[in-house]
Amino acid sequence: MATTKWVIDPSHSEIQFKIRHLMITNVTGSFQEFASTAETEGDDFTKAKIKFTAKVDSITTGNEQRDGHLKSQDFFETEKYPELVFEANGLTAKGGDEYVAEGDLTLHGITRKVKLSIEAGGVVKDPYGQTKAGFSVSTKINRKDFGLNWNAATEAGGVVVSDEVRVSAEVQYVKQ
Repeated sequence: MATTKWVIDPSHSEIQFKIRHLMITNVTGSFQEFASTAETEGDDFTKAKIKFTAKVDSITTGNEQRDGHLKSQDFFETEKYPELVFEANGLTAKGGDEYVAEGDLTLHGITRKVKLSIEAGGVVKDPYGQTKAGFSVSTKINRKDFGLNWNAATEAGGVVVSDEVRVSAEVQYVKQ
């Protein structure tokens, strides 16, 4: 079967994260600049070669001061490490529309294996004749596994930022 190339539709996709702040609430952020490609056999993503990149400098949490801190040497060091990259070769079926993608996440110059939970939304033709595939993606990572170690203690002895980061994405690909 011929190889099919898919490209992310950024206007219908998003990547967000949530992290506990002071261990009492979550702060939500997102990356505004990202790209992704997938190579499949026909419309079958189970053997897809997937590559996702995001420009870390495009991070936003709705607070300019916090965003600047996240871009600094305390966290992402965006001048030294401008991109995060995820690469995987295929999806493992779990049943129904549920899949797992295991791949390499490179963040802050460190590469680790991560597993993404994926819910396939289906493949359809849009009103303009384009074939699109949609996915909901989620995972949890430990930021310290990627050298993102900054933290501070609160007066009560707690910490400002949790180690666990929940990542979610809504991804829509366009068949090329």
